[in-house]
Amino acid sequence: MNSRRPFGQPRAAVAAAVLALGLMLGGCLFTETYQRGYIVPDGALEQIPVGSTQEQVLIVMGTPSTVATVSGEAFYYISQRAERAIGFLPQEVIDQRVIAVYFDKNRRVERLANYGLKDGKVFDFVSRSTPTGGKDYAYINAMFKIF
Repeated sequence: MNSRRPFGQPRAAVAAAVLALGLMLGGCLFTETYQRGYIVPDGALEQIPVGSTQEQVLIVMGTPSTVATVSGEAFYYISQRAERAIGFLPQEVIDQRVIAVYFDKNRRVERLANYGLKDGKVFDFVSRSTPTGGKDYAYINAMFKIF
């Protein structure tokens, strides 16, 4: 008796194994992205020079996520982006941002800041520096901890 397998059978088994492996690995390559909070329009920060009025900021940026009036007035636009591999894995935060627009006593833009996390510390992407201690820094840290 001939115990040899038909010619197509080993190739079909290999093809099925490759297909199954590809489907399992393919599920890991696709991710879902979740955007929460404010989405900054392209070029919006460039449209707000120092000296702009609060009305101009509201026209360009829209309603802020929150407003601070304790030590001068400031608008805060808060956002968070997270990703999750499709399936049962938990979400992982990949970016958190707080865009702060600081106003002087005449309600004109005094300074802009784009705070985010860099190496686990709050970092201002506009001035390229880590803020030092102070009232505003504590407020921004508290916002990151909430999210």
